[in-house]
Amino acid sequence: MIRQAEQADLAECVRVIRESFQTVADEFGFTRENAPRFTAFAITEEWLQWQMFGEHRLMYLDEEDGRIRGYYSLQMKDNNECELGNLAVLPEFRHRGIGGELLKHAMDTARAQGCKVIKLGIVEENTVLRKWYERSGAVHQGTEKFDFFPFTCGYMEIRL
Repeated sequence: MIRQAEQADLAECVRVIRESFQTVADEFGFTRENAPRFTAFAITEEWLQWQMFGEHRLMYLDEEDGRIRGYYSLQMKDNNECELGNLAVLPEFRHRGIGGELLKHAMDTARAQGCKVIKLGIVEENTVLRKWYERSGAVHQGTEKFDFFPFTCGYMEIRL
């Protein structure tokens, strides 16, 4: 079941995000030392609280039997655009369609909020993830390299 996250859920959402993104860190050799700003290392409960109350992001989680299995957020932007943040599914629950359900929910939620475009960022070198988003209609828009990341940031968008 997908439901809106509440403040009381944020500590568990941090755990889900960190554990989910840790598999990417492990696969590509990211560490606290070489990528301290990478999601697996940088997300904190205080940061999610800021996103919830300061940025007014919409936050949703997938839950079964009281256990949070996945998460995503949407931040409304100008020009009928929104940004998808931290779509994550715990490793033990992957390959069951949960990520696809979360993405579909994000697209439906964005449409309901008047968004025409969802923007998102990925680790460009993660071709499996890029192809997954492309199968859902995302189009690659470009890349950017930052000195503080040992990877290239890829940018995609989904037109609604």
